[in-house]
Amino acid sequence: MTTVSQCFQTLHEQGKCALIPFITAGDPDLDTTTQALQILDRAGADVIELGVPYSDPLADGPVIQAAATRALKRGVTLQKVLQVVETVGDRLEAPIVLFSYYNPIHYQGIEVFLRRIAQAGVKGLVIPDIPLEEAETILKPAAEHGIEVTLLVAPTSPQERISAIAQQSQGFIYLVSVTGVTGTRSEVGSKVKELLPQLRRFTDKPICVGFGVSKPEHAQQIKQWGADGVIAGSAFVRRLADAESPQAGLDAIETFCRSLKAAI
Repeated sequence: MTTVSQCFQTLHEQGKCALIPFITAGDPDLDTTTQALQILDRAGADVIELGVPYSDPLADGPVIQAAATRALKRGVTLQKVLQVVETVGDRLEAPIVLFSYYNPIHYQGIEVFLRRIAQAGVKGLVIPDIPLEEAETILKPAAEHGIEVTLLVAPTSPQERISAIAQQSQGFIYLVSVTGVTGTRSEVGSKVKELLPQLRRFTDKPICVGFGVSKPEHAQQIKQWGADGVIAGSAFVRRLADAESPQAGLDAIETFCRSLKAAI
């Protein structure tokens, strides 16, 4: 498994756009998550975001919230999630980026948390609710453990803040396409088209767009606007949740993953 930066460097050299699917760990169960990671890897995922179930996921829409609730009810913990990563990590080409809210990290202790996820093979970290002003508390120790912490840029962020986030973010910059929570939408926020060139003025780091991507057409549009990567979450989580069986869900996300990859 390469690092996130190495992955984007390779894609840049090949002139390719990254596909980054997101799934919630433990929904419908951890065995399915283990299989899903391998399926997404072979179906074209360049980086995989793995969501740690949390009881108060403020940045997530109803689909991912419901998935997190189901996983928590089944007893899914960070330790169990990391066991999944340890099980499949050496079989994957795509680096795994853990998506976790800050409270569980703070509760365990930053150093303990980072050491555990690094030992499991996690390569990156997204913390949607950590403000830029507090990010420094985790950016430096994370780098020492070989973990790249990616920060989010909101469409409402002022220029000075966009610049500051761009300078601090590691691996890539996560550009949120809309104001609000995650979830599938009929179209991608057009603000992205304006924000991408603004961000380019401040950084040459990869910029990936997420929130609302639910169709191959969305992915294609984001690539045409100049993004380095496309992130899709709720559309994958919903396919796993709505399927008649875990296997049917795995088949559905493989088909969807390949369709997004083909579009970019």
